[in-house]
Amino acid sequence: MVAVPRLSHGILSLTIKTKEELYQAYLPYISNGGLFIPTLRSYHLGEEVFMLLELMEEGDKIPVTGKVVWVTPKGAQGGRTPGIGIQLSPDDSTLINKIETYLAGALNSERKTNAL
Repeated sequence: MVAVPRLSHGILSLTIKTKEELYQAYLPYISNGGLFIPTLRSYHLGEEVFMLLELMEEGDKIPVTGKVVWVTPKGAQGGRTPGIGIQLSPDDSTLINKIETYLAGALNSERKTNAL
């Protein structure tokens, strides 16, 4: 999984190549669903971000707007990956359904993710 800050106003690019990377990034316990985006850039809770998501076999990048609801700072305990968790918009229900279809059977797993 690769996330690259694109511009100073919060545009990100996130590439998820495998189901394991998607499992690590998806935050199903957030209302409307969410994604964890590894980044060293500083963000504030409530900040709105725009992201271009490249999701596995999908041919085009998917534009996604979200609100920062989680921040893991650089140097966090337990060697956690620094980054942000964004809450997806209710308008992204098609994306959420697509993600949950990819992750069918794995969503109730006890495995660790990038956020928890």
